[in-house]
Amino acid sequence: MRENHRLTVKSIAEQVNIDRETVRKILTEDLDMRKVCAKMVPKELTEEQKQRRVTIFQELLERQDDILGRVITGDETWVNQYDPETKQQIAQWKIANSPRSKKFRRSKSRVKKMLLTLSDIRGIVHYEFVPTGQTVNQAYYLEVL
Repeated sequence: MRENHRLTVKSIAEQVNIDRETVRKILTEDLDMRKVCAKMVPKELTEEQKQRRVTIFQELLERQDDILGRVITGDETWVNQYDPETKQQIAQWKIANSPRSKKFRRSKSRVKKMLLTLSDIRGIVHYEFVPTGQTVNQAYYLEVL
């Protein structure tokens, strides 16, 4: 495990010649380990980029004119009428002899709208659904503001 954190319970069981359940118990109960996924981030910043951001925010925080209280940011996102649940979201603990529940495949809703949100330092100050066919650009943002 120290050499390769991505090993599976099955591969460990095969390597050490013990059953998978024993391996799982050792990992989860004895060693208090759990398998987690990596957090996805948009991109990796260089040290120079990180330091530049820290410097800019420190300068903003030192200002006496409450500039951050006057900044409004906007964002758009597509909102589906419904999002199907993932396998992990519907996973349930069951006793040994109970039947498995069934989940039918569903695709994401074709009915979707674009949601525009405007936020300040305290949170969302305005939101609205963008009319179908409307281009979201500088002119539209100015109209909404």
